[in-house]
Amino acid sequence: MKILVTGGAGFIGSAVVRRAVGQGHAVVNLDALTYAACLDNVASVAGNPLYQFEHADIRDRATLDRIFASYQPDAVMHLAAESHVDRSIDGPADFIQTNINGTFNMLEAARQYWAEQGHPEGFRFHHISTDEVYGTLGETGLFTEDTPYDPRSPYSASKASSDHLVRVWGETYGLPVLVTNCSNNYGPYHFPEKLIPVVILRALAGDPIPIYGDGMNVRDWLYVEDHADALLCVLGRGAVGRTYNIGGENEATNIDLVRMICAELDVLRPDSMPHADLITFVTDRPGHDRRYAIDPTRIRAELGWRPSVTLQQGIAQTVRWYLDNEGWWQPLLARSGVGARLGQGVNIAKGKRVT
Repeated sequence: MKILVTGGAGFIGSAVVRRAVGQGHAVVNLDALTYAACLDNVASVAGNPLYQFEHADIRDRATLDRIFASYQPDAVMHLAAESHVDRSIDGPADFIQTNINGTFNMLEAARQYWAEQGHPEGFRFHHISTDEVYGTLGETGLFTEDTPYDPRSPYSASKASSDHLVRVWGETYGLPVLVTNCSNNYGPYHFPEKLIPVVILRALAGDPIPIYGDGMNVRDWLYVEDHADALLCVLGRGAVGRTYNIGGENEATNIDLVRMICAELDVLRPDSMPHADLITFVTDRPGHDRRYAIDPTRIRAELGWRPSVTLQQGIAQTVRWYLDNEGWWQPLLARSGVGARLGQGVNIAKGKRVT
C-alpha cells in the first residue's frame, strides 16, 4: 500500500513509519514538526525510496488537498495530535485546534479525495486514539470497545471528539473508517516529558524523580513497537467501521513502574545510592484518572494479534535504548516546557493560573 501517515515524526507515528517501510509499504510522512516531533526518529528510513516527507499542518486544508492529489494514497493512518495531558490542562487551545479541527480537515480532505477517485473499495481512514477517552476505572474492570466515553482532561475530551467525528464520517458519508484506542505507550524515541523517559533521565542525572499523588494510579503499558505492529494489522485486516482496543496486557501502578526502572538502572548504571532513593512524591495533577486497563479480546479474537513483550522485557529494552542514545534525547531537553512541572492549571504562554 501507499500510506499517508500524519504525525509520523512523533513517538508512535515514527514507529509506524519505520515498521510500514520495513514491511514494504510506501509511506508519506506528513508532520508539522511541533515541539514533540523529531525527524531523527525516522532517520533509519529517510533514505529509503519508499519514504517521503511533507512538512505540513493538518489545520491547513488547502495543503492537505494538495498532498492527497499529489500522492494518491491507498490509506490514511491519522496519528497527528497534541497528546500531553499536563500541557492540555495549562493550554487547551492547541488541543482543540489540532485534535478536533485538524481531524475534521483530514476527514474532509480524505472524503473529497475518495470521491474523486471513484470511492475505491480498498481505501481506509484509520484514526489512532487513546483509552483516556473512557475516563477512569475502579479497582476492577476493563475498557472494552463498548465502554461509554467519559473524558476527564482537555486532552482526552479532544480525542473523544475526534473519535466521534471519524465514526460519523463513516456513518453519514460512507467513508471507510477504522478506529483504534490504545493504552499507554512506551519505548524508544519517547519524548522526554512523559513518565518513563522522565524517570530514566532524572535518575541518570541524580535529580529527584517526581511521583504524582500516592503513586498508586494504574496504567496498562504497551510497547510502542508492538503498538505499531497492531496498527498495521488493523489497517490491513480490520473490518470497516470497527473499533479495536489495543492493550499491552501489562498493568502496573506508577510507583511499581518507577521502581522497576530504578532497579534496571541500578544494574546498568550503579552509583553511590539506589536510584529509587530519588523518588519524591509531589502534589497530584487535576483530574488524574486512577486506573486504565484495556480488554484486548476483540483484536486478539478477530485479528489474532497480541503483544510480544512483557513490561519487564520492554522496560529493560527501553532503559538500554536511552543509555545508548544520549545524542538523541540530550538536545530535546532544551525544548519548551521540557523539565518543567506542567499540568497545575498554569497557562504556559502567559504564566497565569487557569481558573
